[in-house]
Amino acid sequence: MDFLELAKSRYSVRKYKPDSVPEQDLLYVLEAGRVAPSAVNYQPWHFLVIREKENLEKIHSLYHREWFRQAPVVIIILANHHASWKRADGKDHADIDIAIAADHLTLAAADRSLGTCWICNFDKQKTVEVLKLPDHLEPVAFLPLGYPADSTDTNRHQQKRKPLDHIVSWEKPGINNGPS
Repeated sequence: MDFLELAKSRYSVRKYKPDSVPEQDLLYVLEAGRVAPSAVNYQPWHFLVIREKENLEKIHSLYHREWFRQAPVVIIILANHHASWKRADGKDHADIDIAIAADHLTLAAADRSLGTCWICNFDKQKTVEVLKLPDHLEPVAFLPLGYPADSTDTNRHQQKRKPLDHIVSWEKPGINNGPS
């Protein structure tokens, strides 16, 4: 499968099979996150893998959706603000770097026929308390991981994404100023 096919095959999975994720596939996904690019190569991420039932229960209490409870693995993506690069104007690039790494995780999962779904709608303070996180580690996203129990139309992007000429301009800002 070429990259564009892989990217189109990835979708937000909200229905998981109970099957466990093989260790080699989990390590493959995590390695993809590890090799992601980051500002000044500071790599300000930490991936907390949750697989044990008792720990999953705690994580399930932070995001109340029944489908979330189906995933056999949850990766909590943490930003390390002590390790992130800050631009001269103070812009902290941790969120950008985390997004790149998370995208690598989701695409690697799709490459192994695993499903994921970005979850950002959780109680940050409660998450910090449950995980007993130090101040410099910020929970940015939950990434449930498992085998999808459903499928999606890989051609859905024709209707669900803006056309290229609405999001790309050439040589100067503006809409529809592309090559003739």
